[in-house]
Amino acid sequence: MNRPIARLFILVLLMFGALVAYTSRWTVFDASALQNNKLNARTLLESESVPRGVIYADDGTTVLAVSRRTSSGNYVRHYPLGELFGQPVGFAVPLAHRYAGLEASQNSVLAGTPLEHQSIVDQLEGHQSGGYSVYTTLDPTAQALATRELRATGLDGAVVAIVPSTGAIKVFASDPGYDPNAVIAKKPAGSYFDQVAEGAPGEPPGSAQKVVTAIAAIDSGRFTPTSVVNGNSPQTFQGIPLSNDGSTSYGPVTLTYALTNSINTAWANVAQDLGPALLQKYMLRLGYYRDPPIDLPHDELSPSGARYNGRLALPESGDVDVPLVGIGEGQLYVTPLQMVMDAAAIANRGVLMTPHLVSRVVNADGVKVKQINPTVFSTVMKPSTAAAVTMMMEQVVKDGTAANALAGFKIVVAGKTGTAELANTPNSPNDAWFIAFAPYRDIAVAVVVDHTYKYGADAAAPIARDVIQSLVGSG
Repeated sequence: MNRPIARLFILVLLMFGALVAYTSRWTVFDASALQNNKLNARTLLESESVPRGVIYADDGTTVLAVSRRTSSGNYVRHYPLGELFGQPVGFAVPLAHRYAGLEASQNSVLAGTPLEHQSIVDQLEGHQSGGYSVYTTLDPTAQALATRELRATGLDGAVVAIVPSTGAIKVFASDPGYDPNAVIAKKPAGSYFDQVAEGAPGEPPGSAQKVVTAIAAIDSGRFTPTSVVNGNSPQTFQGIPLSNDGSTSYGPVTLTYALTNSINTAWANVAQDLGPALLQKYMLRLGYYRDPPIDLPHDELSPSGARYNGRLALPESGDVDVPLVGIGEGQLYVTPLQMVMDAAAIANRGVLMTPHLVSRVVNADGVKVKQINPTVFSTVMKPSTAAAVTMMMEQVVKDGTAANALAGFKIVVAGKTGTAELANTPNSPNDAWFIAFAPYRDIAVAVVVDHTYKYGADAAAPIARDVIQSLVGSG
């Protein structure tokens, strides 16, 4: 072969190689990216040619989301219970590339595969192209009760309930909510704002936060339930005057008595003695300052924590008023999900399990392809600490700020009220909180009612009581 022919052969070979590489990029290596590109109109049209998987409640029969075939042969999403599960389930509008909630986070298993994208073997064997079904941990009865009682307040609010030993979320209710069917129909749907886990930047928890300070105080060995602290009122902390509710001056009190009666100055003294490093250590263990570890889209989650100039500020940053954060004030903002995680860690003997909404995934042939097993998020405290704080929270319900709200309730409950003042002016509204768990029934609940003139014991505790009874019974 002479030299010119050899050069031509090499040139043709290089051009052929470049052609193979370029075409392989889109047909092999980047095929998935091209297929999933939201600008790919063909993919969006194909996505409505197959039914998405069904989303079920925890009973395995209540349908939360299902695909219906239209007269044109395409499938559209339908939500039989409408607004009731709008926040956690979300919606799916493939043609608009709009997804929310579990419809977004579980899209890869729900979406299914159009026939032309199936393998020859799958087509010959008649495998279904529909999406896999997702079974959730959500309890329809308790969810309906929580939503109904929130709406009865006439105010915004949220309820979340979790199984402390597994992290399974049983109730995920936020009011106002929205109807996913209206989203599909391009009609006004309601509020997309998810107060349970998004809550950006969250809400001040008030005295419900004192349980976190109690965890840090006892687990660090700095305090015991019988340690004596100063409950005088008023007192000044870092130049800021602080008074107890009703300006009551208690004098020296035990830590248990201080939680039972929610004494602000006593707990501010505890937080000040602990210092920023210890308080931060336990807040981080509980999941503060990061997105909640739940199976929802990242953009629907917000971290809890203190804020300074609109940004998250760690206690050790020097921008945080530690005594006020220790009592749930001082620019501390939390989500209800974070608060129920606090309660669940205590209920589960100090171990915080990862909260989750999905229990399992089942394919079109009814075969389970994925099981969501309980996983440990963090070990927050020693079992002895959890036992001590549980005892203190039981006293809150027996003899303290929550006693009237749960009087006569047959189930043993450990709880903490919270009434977060939204303004330092007379007759201003509050955010009313109650976090609780039933130590012998394995359920934890957090409730918040926004902008109310009632206390946490009056506005939030009755809802938590009824949700607990719905989930565990009264016997």
